Order: sequence, then structure tokens, then C-alpha cells
Amino acid sequence: MFGRKKKSEGDEAVPEVDLSATDTDEFPALGTEDRGPYDVTDFDDVEPADGRLDLGSVLVPVPDGGQIQVEMAPDGSPQAVHLVTRFGRITVAAYAAPKSPGQWREVTADLTESLRGDNATVSVEGGPWGRELHAVTPNADLRFIGIDGYRWMIRCVVAGPAGSAGVDSDLARVAREVLRETVVRRGDDPHPVRTPLPVVLPQVLADQLVAAQQQQVAAQQQAAAAQAEAERQAAVAAVQAQQQRDATPPEQRPGGAGSAMQQIERDS
Repeated sequence: MFGRKKKSEGDEAVPEVDLSATDTDEFPALGTEDRGPYDVTDFDDVEPADGRLDLGSVLVPVPDGGQIQVEMAPDGSPQAVHLVTRFGRITVAAYAAPKSPGQWREVTADLTESLRGDNATVSVEGGPWGRELHAVTPNADLRFIGIDGYRWMIRCVVAGPAGSAGVDSDLARVAREVLRETVVRRGDDPHPVRTPLPVVLPQVLADQLVAAQQQQVAAQQQAAAAQAEAERQAAVAAVQAQQQRDATPPEQRPGGAGSAMQQIERDS
């Protein structure tokens, strides 16, 4: 299904990266049968976007039955794209990295410290690409899978309900399947190390997002207009009721025929 780029003698050689170099003997890489994640330069006659969701810096397959959820930054730009499955949520992102591997090992150390600072229970486990982090929080199970490439690093965040992100769970299995067919488009632009590579939405998805936002704004405006109209009608009804009370003779008003003094005068 996916073509691999064949280097000719005249092509510039891309340095080989030993992905297991970031792992310890305790958490060795288990091998991926010559599968991804790939670099976009690995492809020759096959368009890597075929069968994958093209997010600019990273191209990911969408699992069967999966849905796409876009997270927006405060400035309105796409910040992350989540793959929502029946087992939980999978988020794949690419980051700038140095030419030599080792960034994921540093990131796992920082993540472990941060998660434990938030009172999460964290364990380091072995996976197909080496070390993975499993974090248990009061609200969710989390798994972090990282892979070092040439000038890039992938971080996959797996999130689900309690007990859903174990090393042999369905959610972890689906996440690894996604990673094995993921393609990174690093580009030549300089980026500081650990900087997230830009996320660019496909035009169709961007159009759908704009349409959804417009519908949301229209719904909010409609709700605000309906509330304002209800408040106006309530105010009009209150004024009309007051006017009716003012126009009604005292003896015909609810509660008696006139004031107490008027009743006394009539009785005497």
C-alpha cells in the first residue's frame, strides 16, 4: 500500500538513526518489522497523504470508526488534532529535534517529574520503540509513546478512562498501529528543539470547522436574541399590568372595595 523511496547513487544519503540508542537495557526497542513512523523522504512513487490525514507536519491514519477532534489555540489556530476511538483518544504530534537521537529520553524524564508533581502514579514500560510512560490519574489513564527520528521526534498521547491505557490494552494497540503508519514532514525551516511542528488542517476539515464555528456563533446569537425578546415581553407585560391596576377604581381592585378608611366611612 505504501511505497518506500529508493535512493539512487546520485541522491544525498540521509544519515541512519538508531532508534534504540535512546533506550536502556531495561527498556529495549522491540522492533517494528521495518514499519514506521516514516519520514516523508521515504516515499517515492506513492503519495504519503493517500489513506492518511494530512496535518502538515504529520500525516496519520484514522482508525476504523474513529472521529477527528480539533483543539484550537487562543489565537484561533489549530493546536492539536485528536483521533477519538471507542477505546479512548489518541493524539500524535511531531516536534523539532536535533540530528542525533536522545530527545525522547530527556522528555520522558521531564514528563515523569511533571506528572508525579500532579500526584499521578507513573511507571516506565517497554514498547515497540523503547520506553513508554504509563500515568494513572484520578480522572484518566494516560500513556505516552515517543519516537526519535532524524531532526524530529514524535510524541503520542493516549488517554482514556481508568484501566484503558495499559501496556497490552486495546487503546495502546490501536495507538501503536497508528504510529506504525504515521509519516513526518519535518521541512527545512529552522525550529528550536522541542518546538511543536506546525499543524495545518486539510482544507475540507478547515471548512467544516469554520462552518461549525459559524453555526455555533449563529446559535449563540439566536439564543441571546430569544432571551432578549423574552425579557422585553416580560417588561411590556409588567408595564401593562401596572397600567391596568392604575386604571382600575380602588373598590374594584383585588383585595377589597377601597382603602380601610374608605370602608370605615361607608360603614358609618
